[in-house]
Amino acid sequence: MNTRRTTIKDVAEAAGVGVATVSRVLSGGSASPETRERVLAVATQLDYRPSALGRNLRQQRSGGIGLLVPDITDSFYGRLADGVLACARAAGEPVILGTTGDDAEREAEQIGMLLEQGVGRVVAVPAGDAEIWAPTLRTGLTTVFAHRSAAGHGDVPAVLADDRSGVRTAVDYLTGLGHRRIAYLGGPGQEQRVAVFRQALGALVDEELIVFARGSRDSAYAAAAGLLQHRPDLTAVLAGGNLLGEAAVLAARELDLRVPKDLSMIMFDDVPWAELCSPPLTVIAQPAQDIGYRAAELVLREGGRRPRGVLLPTELVVRGSCGPRRAS
Repeated sequence: MNTRRTTIKDVAEAAGVGVATVSRVLSGGSASPETRERVLAVATQLDYRPSALGRNLRQQRSGGIGLLVPDITDSFYGRLADGVLACARAAGEPVILGTTGDDAEREAEQIGMLLEQGVGRVVAVPAGDAEIWAPTLRTGLTTVFAHRSAAGHGDVPAVLADDRSGVRTAVDYLTGLGHRRIAYLGGPGQEQRVAVFRQALGALVDEELIVFARGSRDSAYAAAAGLLQHRPDLTAVLAGGNLLGEAAVLAARELDLRVPKDLSMIMFDDVPWAELCSPPLTVIAQPAQDIGYRAAELVLREGGRRPRGVLLPTELVVRGSCGPRRAS
């Protein structure tokens, strides 16, 4: 006799929708009336009994921490995850890891799975905004954001690096070397960095030199190569992460641009390969492991007042990838 419990995936397949949609419907989120009716009917027909959604999550809490990051192969997120694991290990708590690929729908699916397993706490580098996270937070899931916040949820505690100081320091350093045509190569969730970049450059900002890539190596390389090909007049690049910095280094090499003689470069994240480049890369170092550890500390803190967020310092590490602006 098959006694397997019906899962959220079973409901999604039978209703012809995604797991994320089922998760939103069952947690009171947004959905069309037709979709909501279909999902609820299928859930009833299949006798779906979620262990967390639709029940009192605080009473069903089984312990442990859910950890959601965009990409575990990215060394920054790997170090962040290591910080979470170190704190959880000291507290005797297990960690369930999920990757989102910086995709909001995939993130919603991962959240649904964590809730199904009765996880009561989550540390997340959010990909989605208020629409994704509001229904989840209403279930009572204790949440702390790490590295960035979700739009529309400034009330959720977050452990962040001081992006504002990091960007301003980098821009001041480049303009001090005489650079005026400075590009920003950005990725998902970097709206605040870009806003500070625009403010720091003021009248010097050139919107054509602000380029975004999706969260993949191919997209990062395409964005970097397109930027350097279409704007050969730019003299400096600020890359918003190590994946983007790697793409900028590769694209510059392919185009025979010499660093720093032809192109100065600064990258967010101090990763091991940055020192191995020729020349070594100037970076804005972020305390990735500390971000993860402090986020886990906050999410494990129960009782008393709601914990405040934490802002950790960044540091400009000057190496050999920046030089004076080349002559026009």
